[in-house]
Amino acid sequence: MRTPFIAGNWKMNKTISEGEQFIDSLGDLPAEDEVESAICAPFIHLPSLLEKAQHLNLGIGAENAHYEDSGAFTGEVSAAMLGDLGVDYVIIGHSERREHFNETDGTVNKKTHAVLDKNMIPIVCVGESDAEREAGDHASVVESQIEKAFDGIPAESAGKVVVAYEPIWAIGTGKSATSEDANEMCGVIRKKVASLYGNETAAAVRIQYGGSVKPANIGEYMGQEHIDGALVGGASLEPEDFMALLEGAKR
Repeated sequence: MRTPFIAGNWKMNKTISEGEQFIDSLGDLPAEDEVESAICAPFIHLPSLLEKAQHLNLGIGAENAHYEDSGAFTGEVSAAMLGDLGVDYVIIGHSERREHFNETDGTVNKKTHAVLDKNMIPIVCVGESDAEREAGDHASVVESQIEKAFDGIPAESAGKVVVAYEPIWAIGTGKSATSEDANEMCGVIRKKVASLYGNETAAAVRIQYGGSVKPANIGEYMGQEHIDGALVGGASLEPEDFMALLEGAKR
């Protein structure tokens, strides 16, 4: 049985003091065997969040990483630096980074390798656009993203990867895929992983849904066979909402 996993993605929000206040305002988090949880935050937050969360059942993640350990890449932060800091998770290939910062399937693959090599867990984002869904290409687009993201990843590492299915048309728009549609696509992802690594690895990979997830609808998604949690944007910015998401994710 896969443990549910809720990850908040703060995106470019909160000052350091606001982030610290968020952690201080959290109530009693569920036990690790009930729901795993994480906050993924801008780089400047990570040291203080790691210190604040060290005695909590709360992972801390970055929203991006560079695949090179070091070099002339002004403004970038490497997976090596994040691993040394003690970060638990790294979001890779979010649609906003693909759209605004030229992230490609190739760089997603390099970053997945780098994050795994530094003993962190990648949260690999995949998802189709509205036009791709309307054209009926949504399954093939996501299958291709999965195949390229996992290229060269050995089976013993592949099972550690978290996949976040985020249909682009449902991120920050107020729209959301129905729980049935989301489950269907998460099933497509699991089947693709199975074709690459076999059923045992596919059964181990946790697949989150992301796209306008809220406390009011988290239960619908968690009731589906292939949905193991959520990658949540706006609804992760308030402690009360985040706690409600964790409660809603309990199976």
